Amino acid sequence: MKGIWLDVDPGHDDATALMLAVNFPNVDLLGVSTASPPSLGKTHGNAAASHTAINAARCLVAFGANSRILVYPGASQPLLLPAKHDPEIHGEDGLGGVEGLPDPEDPRVSALFAKTDDGSSVHAIEGMAKTIKSAWKNGQGHKVTIISTGPMTNIALFVTVYSSLLEAVEEFVFMGGGVGMGNRSAVAEYNILCDPHAAQIVLNVAVKKTMIPINVTHTAIVTREIHSRLLSPDSLFSVTSEHLPKAISPLRHTLSTIISYFASAYASTFGFAEGPPLHDALTIAYVAHPELFSLTRHRVDIELTGTHSLGETIVDVWKYKSVDDTWGRDGKNCLVADNLDVKRFFELFLDAVMRCDTISSLNSRS
Repeated sequence: MKGIWLDVDPGHDDATALMLAVNFPNVDLLGVSTASPPSLGKTHGNAAASHTAINAARCLVAFGANSRILVYPGASQPLLLPAKHDPEIHGEDGLGGVEGLPDPEDPRVSALFAKTDDGSSVHAIEGMAKTIKSAWKNGQGHKVTIISTGPMTNIALFVTVYSSLLEAVEEFVFMGGGVGMGNRSAVAEYNILCDPHAAQIVLNVAVKKTMIPINVTHTAIVTREIHSRLLSPDSLFSVTSEHLPKAISPLRHTLSTIISYFASAYASTFGFAEGPPLHDALTIAYVAHPELFSLTRHRVDIELTGTHSLGETIVDVWKYKSVDDTWGRDGKNCLVADNLDVKRFFELFLDAVMRCDTISSLNSRS
């Protein structure tokens, strides 16, 4: 079983990543970090930072997470650039259109925020450090894989402040970037564009890194057939049917509203007609089932100064740059996913939904 720390900015597809992190049997979710409530109204990530931490806690409650898994708010702004968020895709609160999640004021939600003795929040990088140190036990325990499904600001701060703990990190896995393509500029993917300097800091770290780019995540499409099986596994799907089946549980209804809103946003913004891509869920799938992916090791850097290309992931496919075999600043620093076994991924995804059905607090309320 792999111990993982998950840094998220929920976000519809982040929510599906949280569901998998809680319900895949071969991963052990140790903690969750997010953006923190902003000052002066600034925002960072998929939604205003005041929403992202609450959304993460709401999802953990809904998806049956153990109460030991706490939420640690972190950076509210990128390292250097002005903060931004993406209401066009995710709505103003990051989970637009989603029904059935616990209310933000639910005491079960507030109970998941890590607190110090004086009642203040424990910062993301402090929570990461404490948790990873506890798992590592000075080499007597196990390493932790750190997963990022949003801007990598918290991860960059952690590797900078707690560099002595890098020996306890198995791998950094991030959803972000693209090979020759972007989605929120001509060449930049959104997560990297939000904080390109943080991404470069993480890429420079001498620890194994794996990038799940949009070239691959755009193949993980929730088609109407998959959506139908999500709602009701035993229903007979017909391509000619105008309506999806009724959800057999409150959990499945909530997951369906996540998919439906995301589908509408991706259809109107990017022209995805068959369904939305589950970008962030693929990070958990990779850690739990790496055999689903084919990968190639490359030198990857981030464009930090380009007028038209800020945030572009420069994947040195043709090996122009002279590098060594290390994972750090001068090396071939990143595994890049090339392909995904889409059919097998969705079978595992639907299996996780079935497990979640047995423990979800949403179903216990029905």
